[in-house]
Amino acid sequence: MSFSERTNTTRWIIISVCFIIISLILWNTYTFFQIFKNEERLKMNLFVKAQISIVNADENTDVELPLQIFNNNTSIPGIIMLYDKVVSAVNVPDEILNDKKKRIAFLNKLKNENEPITFEYAPGKYQTLYYGNSSLLNKLKYYPIALLLIIFLCIALIYNFYKSTKMATQNKLWAGMAKETAHQIGTPLSSLIGWVEILKTEDIDPSISTEIEKDIERLQTITDRFSKIGSIPVLELHDIVQETKTAYEYLQSRFSKQVAFSFQAPNEPILAMINPTLHSWTIENLVKNAIDAMKGKGTLDLYLEQDANHVKINIKDSGTGIPKKQFKTIFETGFTTKKRGWGLGLSLTKRIVEEYHNGKIKVLHSEIGKGTTFQISLNKKVQ
Repeated sequence: MSFSERTNTTRWIIISVCFIIISLILWNTYTFFQIFKNEERLKMNLFVKAQISIVNADENTDVELPLQIFNNNTSIPGIIMLYDKVVSAVNVPDEILNDKKKRIAFLNKLKNENEPITFEYAPGKYQTLYYGNSSLLNKLKYYPIALLLIIFLCIALIYNFYKSTKMATQNKLWAGMAKETAHQIGTPLSSLIGWVEILKTEDIDPSISTEIEKDIERLQTITDRFSKIGSIPVLELHDIVQETKTAYEYLQSRFSKQVAFSFQAPNEPILAMINPTLHSWTIENLVKNAIDAMKGKGTLDLYLEQDANHVKINIKDSGTGIPKKQFKTIFETGFTTKKRGWGLGLSLTKRIVEEYHNGKIKVLHSEIGKGTTFQISLNKKVQ
C-alpha cells in the first residue's frame, strides 16, 4: 500500500471514529433528555395529587406534605385550569395570568411541550394541569444544537487548515518548478548570446541582431523573474515613471497596431522602492490582461498620478468590463474567465504589489461593455 493510500485510509478511519463519537454523544443527550422529561412528569403527577388533597381537605386533614410539594416546585411552570378559569398556577408571571390573550398563547406553548394531565378532584369533577419544561430541561434540549455548531466549527477550522497546508505545499512546488525552469533556460540562453555575437561579425543587417538582443534581454528578464519566485526580492530606489514607461513601451512594440497605446506621466521623476524586474512583470500582466479583455483591438491608456505620499499607476482599457461582484475574486488564485487560462496572472500581480512592494491594487472602475481601469498604488520616496 502506498503512502497516499495509507494516509487516505487513516483519514477515513479518523472521520468514522469522530462520527461514531458524535452519534453516541447525541444519543446519550437524547436519552438524558427523555429521562429528565419523565422525572418531571412524575413530579407533576405528585403535584396533581397534592392539589386533590388540598381541594378535598377539611379541618382534620394534614396538608403539610401537599404544601411542601407545591413550594418545592421552583422550576417547572404549571397552570391548573377548570374549563377557561385558572384554579392555581406556579412559576408563571402574573402578567400572563391576568391577560387572556397571553394566557391562551402560554397554554398552547405548554401543550406543545408536554401532554396535559386531566384529573378528577371530586366525583364527576375534572381539572386539567398544563405544564412546561424546566429551565434545566430547556437548556438540555438546546445542548445538541450547540454541540453540532461547535463540531461544524471545528470541521470548518480543520478543513481550512488542511486547505491552507495543501496550498502552501502547492506554492512550494510551483516555486521550485519556477526556479528549475529559470535554471534550465539559462543554458540555451547563454548559447544564444554567443550566437548573436557571431552574427554581429557577419555581413547582415545590424537591426536584426539588435532585435534578437532585445528578445534575449527579455528572456533574461523572464528568467530573473522566475528565479525570484518564493524569495524575498531586493527593493531599490528607482524612478517609477521611467521603469513603468520602459516596460510599457516594450510591450507596445510587440503587440498589434490595432491596439492604440497611450502613456501619460508627470515630467519629473518619482522615486519609489521597487524591484524593477517584478515591477515590469506587474505592468506586463495588467497590459496583457487588458488586451485579452479587448480581444486584441481597442484603446489602452496608462497614466500616472501622485499625491503627497503615493504614486498611482492606472491602466485603462476599452474591453468587455468586469461585473462588480468579481472585483475581488479576479485576484484569487485559479480564477479565470478564459477557456485556457490558469488564473495566475492577476494573483501574481496582487502578490507582487501588496506582499513584495507594500502597495495596493484594485479595480478602480469598470463598466460592462465599456472597459476597466486597474489601479496600483505604491509608496513613493518623499523628498
